[in-house]
Amino acid sequence: MCHVIVTCRSMLWTLLSIVTAFAELIAFMSPDWLLGFPRSDSHVNSSEYRPSLGLYARCLRLDTRGGGVSCGPYAGSFAEVASGFWQAAMLFLAAGILVLTVVACVSIFSMCFQSILGKSIFNICGLMQAIAGLLLLVGLMLYPAGWGSEKVISYCGDEASPFRPALCSLGWAFYAAIGGTLATFLCAVLSAQAEIATSSDKVQEEIDEGKSLICVL
Repeated sequence: MCHVIVTCRSMLWTLLSIVTAFAELIAFMSPDWLLGFPRSDSHVNSSEYRPSLGLYARCLRLDTRGGGVSCGPYAGSFAEVASGFWQAAMLFLAAGILVLTVVACVSIFSMCFQSILGKSIFNICGLMQAIAGLLLLVGLMLYPAGWGSEKVISYCGDEASPFRPALCSLGWAFYAAIGGTLATFLCAVLSAQAEIATSSDKVQEEIDEGKSLICVL
């Protein structure tokens, strides 16, 4: 018989797992990792703008009177990514996001199935989230090592070098990726609390009473 078990701690873990996976995915796809130095646009009342550069995408203002912004991939293939360090960072980040996505999907079903092959689904997912956090952390550490590439220099100035963005500043996507990584480790800790909450004596008592929907604060 399937017992739907809902507790505050398990729901918090599930929701945070889903939000973290989405945050990391959006940050990965965003071009706003680095904001380039201000540039003037003679077509728009000499106003200044800052181009942005992501792991594989960029945003530039079009050199037209309309002054529209063009955003899209600057790399036609993986080999054309700005730096070898960025290529490695993308692999680690993508692997971490893939694990987080799997855990987020599994967490939705944790209300009905609390174990897989006799093992706690919360403990398994928590371990996977800890591994994902390590993958994301390595990716974020590799990212600034690629700031010395020609692509970054064209956005940030000739003084740009590994771990030194020169005239560039960090965009919201980089901070979102850091926040998502910290949240991933928090999820790994909360998974243990979700396991404790769903296997508590109070939950077991309601199961013994024959209830199929169990809600515990």
